Amino acid sequence: MLKVYLCLYNDSKMRKNGGSIPVNKFGDDLDKGISIEAFSLDHLPDHGEWRQPERHDRNSFFLLEKGKVTIEIDFQIFEIQAPSIIHMHPDQVHRIISVEKLYTCAWAADNDNLNPNYLKLLDYITPAAPILLDEDQRALLSDTTKLCLKFASRNEDQLYSSLLKDNINLLVGLVISIYLDSVKPADKMSRSEFVTKSFREVLANHFALLKRPAAYAEKLNLSIPYLNECVKNTTGKPVSYHIQQRVILEAKRLLYHSDLSLKEIASKLGYDDYPYFSRLFSKVAGKSPLAFRYKNLD
Repeated sequence: MLKVYLCLYNDSKMRKNGGSIPVNKFGDDLDKGISIEAFSLDHLPDHGEWRQPERHDRNSFFLLEKGKVTIEIDFQIFEIQAPSIIHMHPDQVHRIISVEKLYTCAWAADNDNLNPNYLKLLDYITPAAPILLDEDQRALLSDTTKLCLKFASRNEDQLYSSLLKDNINLLVGLVISIYLDSVKPADKMSRSEFVTKSFREVLANHFALLKRPAAYAEKLNLSIPYLNECVKNTTGKPVSYHIQQRVILEAKRLLYHSDLSLKEIASKLGYDDYPYFSRLFSKVAGKSPLAFRYKNLD
């Protein structure tokens, strides 16, 4: 089961034809859309397949109770010490770099099994950095995972599926609550912070189509100067910066994890002018698209 949760299958490690980023699926032929398992690992095996990048086919969560793990999420490296909680959105590409005396409980659920309100909140908190837990948070999540593992083992019970779904949603709700505690509540946000939050939500859904600040201002029924002022006051960067960063992140994912040509990637991200896209990538990423692809193939 360890290989299920780290998604370390040999046949999904190589870049696939057709342009989609490799997605590893949880479960087996009897999979009901929910998975949970506890496991331990002293160190990561030396062979390369264990360190290859992946995405999951559903929201996944890792309660790190003992040890340490180093993981790269969307090209950013995190060194995570227990006790911590990690949420991985299906959009996020990640790879395990190293583990040290690891003990963790991992669970995942597809969209059909998650509370719709939880799905919206998971989109809201993404990208979410791993969170170091205090003792009360660790104990609550640990006790709840143990209970959920017990339900998962009782697959002969008449209400098995319902009980497992309810308990997985309880776990997911607790994790979301912990993440939200680290974010300022909406009723305590300044106007600039609230506008920035709204902008980020629109950006997440429309970055491949909308490239100009004016388009986002129109979506939010705001003037361009006011939107830019709010976002810059909150983040220190203008609207155009955030648009470019989101587009280039997706370009990096596709360059690394797909067989699409550079021209196809540019078109997929809404750029018919490939030379312009190449110049933009070079400016934002600090290297050309080809240099980035070849460097990360080493």
